[in-house]
Amino acid sequence: MAKPRVGFLGVGWIGRHRMEAMLKTGAIEVAGIADASPEMAAEAAKLAPQAELVWTLDDLLQLDLDGVIIATPSALHAEQSIQALERNVAVFCQKPLGRTAEEVWAVVEAARSADRLLAVDLSYRFTEGMRRIRELIQSGELGRIYAVDLVFHNAYGPDKGWFYDPALSGGGCVMDLGIHLVDLALWTLDFPQVADVSAKLLSEGAPLRGRTGKVEDYAAATVELAGGTAVQLACSWRLQAGCDAIISAAFYGIEGGAALRNVDGSFYDFTAERYRGTARETLAFPPDEWGGRAAADWAMRLAAGERFDLAAERLVDSAKVLDRIYGR
Repeated sequence: MAKPRVGFLGVGWIGRHRMEAMLKTGAIEVAGIADASPEMAAEAAKLAPQAELVWTLDDLLQLDLDGVIIATPSALHAEQSIQALERNVAVFCQKPLGRTAEEVWAVVEAARSADRLLAVDLSYRFTEGMRRIRELIQSGELGRIYAVDLVFHNAYGPDKGWFYDPALSGGGCVMDLGIHLVDLALWTLDFPQVADVSAKLLSEGAPLRGRTGKVEDYAAATVELAGGTAVQLACSWRLQAGCDAIISAAFYGIEGGAALRNVDGSFYDFTAERYRGTARETLAFPPDEWGGRAAADWAMRLAAGERFDLAAERLVDSAKVLDRIYGR
């Protein structure tokens, strides 16, 4: 059986890393590579020397593709995803799928109409630690979850100017980092209804409200879920954190708790622990090569012939929470 033919649109570091992860599965064939930088395209071609080098998504879609991987600036994600889906090409897109819930909904509807597989690179779901924590919660071993604490502080900021333009990015650190936290909470708890959302957004230490042309670099939000579960979220760029990053997702139930935490400020190494009163048990620890698992999962599902999955609708649920954080 022939492998699905896929194209890569945008092959910076993330695009190349995801290409490598997909190729390792043996499930797909890289038919085309498109990037505005000839140097980036040439570097990616070292991984797939048989791929045709082209310039645009239009060029890629001329290559009789089964799927496309989109790793371009955020403002382009929804439009490019829809363009591919309307050509009956499956999509794996970097986050965010859209800058607003309306954009995300439009992509999901295009995938439904085309009956094509759609996924977003929400990679923290694929850490071993979060997998173990979700299993504990879904099994009921921690009892009813009544509190969730989510943190993603980054001592750096993005190095590309479009991240700081709200029209292009859709938002600042919440859109970049908080999107992972919101997704982890809703996914782990099986996407409960959201009752209320409140947030404070700051830029350079001052409230963002009314300051047009800027995005937040610090955010604190409270999300109340149906049933009363309280979710606290904090995220930032360029925080004086004393380390590269502080990342955690902690879930507290009436019968116990569990948390994922990064190790020594690392962006990549995580431990997961289960709590029983004052005692703790390790669930997962480094090393854990999780970064490309979402991409590999999509590649294998595509090769298995999977089409539109109702789980894609949940992408809209998370986007609605982000809209409410931004007051949209």
